[in-house]
Amino acid sequence: MRFVVWLVVLSVVAAVAATMLGRNDGWVSLYWGGWRLEFSLNLFVLGVAATCVVLVLAMQALSSLATLPRRSREWRALRHERAAHAALREALGEYLGARYTRSNKAAQRSLAIEQARPDQHADRDLQVLAHLLSAASLHRLQDRRLRDEQMQRARALRRVGPARVGDDGALLLAAEWAVDDLDPGRALELLAELPPGVARRTQALRLRLQAQRLAAQSLEALRTARLLAKHQGFTPLAARGLLRTLALQALGDARDVDQLQRVWQQLEPADRADPHVAAHAARRAAAFGRPALARTWLKPSWEALARLDADEREQLALALIDAVEGIGTEWLPWLESALDAHPGEPALVAAAGVAFAERLLWGKAAGPLEQAARAPLLAASARRRAWRTLAVLATEQGDADRAAACERAAAALD
Repeated sequence: MRFVVWLVVLSVVAAVAATMLGRNDGWVSLYWGGWRLEFSLNLFVLGVAATCVVLVLAMQALSSLATLPRRSREWRALRHERAAHAALREALGEYLGARYTRSNKAAQRSLAIEQARPDQHADRDLQVLAHLLSAASLHRLQDRRLRDEQMQRARALRRVGPARVGDDGALLLAAEWAVDDLDPGRALELLAELPPGVARRTQALRLRLQAQRLAAQSLEALRTARLLAKHQGFTPLAARGLLRTLALQALGDARDVDQLQRVWQQLEPADRADPHVAAHAARRAAAFGRPALARTWLKPSWEALARLDADEREQLALALIDAVEGIGTEWLPWLESALDAHPGEPALVAAAGVAFAERLLWGKAAGPLEQAARAPLLAASARRRAWRTLAVLATEQGDADRAAACERAAAALD
């Protein structure tokens, strides 16, 4: 096809030349001193064209000769650059193939080639990536000393000039390795150096959450987990379970009732509305000798008892048993409604029986307490509380043998 095109072009050129030059009878005369030189016009035109072509070729030859040293340097630099990139690609391939020793050697070879460039204009981005890849390989090989050395070199290059590729990755990788080394303080320091936009990325939030959990910063971890949930970093079910766990940990870290109240106030309304969280907070308040405060926290969940599942109702009932001391009469209608709606749930039955006994309603308390004390699926602490309350009831009725039997049954559950 190319031959046909050239043949057509030559034919067109020949036809044009024959048309324009075939009948050209003009002459060109050149005078110099007493001499005269005459050319046909066609020959003169061809001579001028040939002279121009020769001049252009000569100028190009001279230019090529003059730029030969520069082009030689560029060619050597390009050869080094291609070799460095090839070694870096090899290092990445070996790393992904879990051949970490080879990956580290290839990354070091890439660095050596790049540093030996003759033009003294090393590619900073390539060097940063090579150092990071070498450090990642060394981290997999558990060589922390050399890993930290490579990371320091990468971060030193990061501080030179404007931020470019690998700058944020160096901090994220270093923070991830600090978490792997169980050093949450170092991880949080590195994450604090991230720009605000990078710090809100899902990976940065995940690392912050892991570091905060390692550092036992439950409240901060809870806030971070909530941000992750908003960014869809977890499935809804996993997010709900994680938020509940962190809220329980934050409440469990309280060492007195004042600290417990501060933690409770810092929780989100959604956390305080969780029956498991409310029940745990109530147990902690009751353990600190504040049963009235515990019932205050339980009240909103008890008012919505009909919308809860069996496990949530059980947790609320067990928490109420621990916080029953001094219970008011306003709780009696809720307990009676719970007994009517869920007569087969031993935790609710035990809570009602203990609450009736606390209000000295012995006639109403006896049946639920007997049922709860003999329920094999009820928690041992609730059964023990039911037996001992029955022992008090028997003592009030003057039945010493019955009271002793109930005490023995309670002691058997210890």
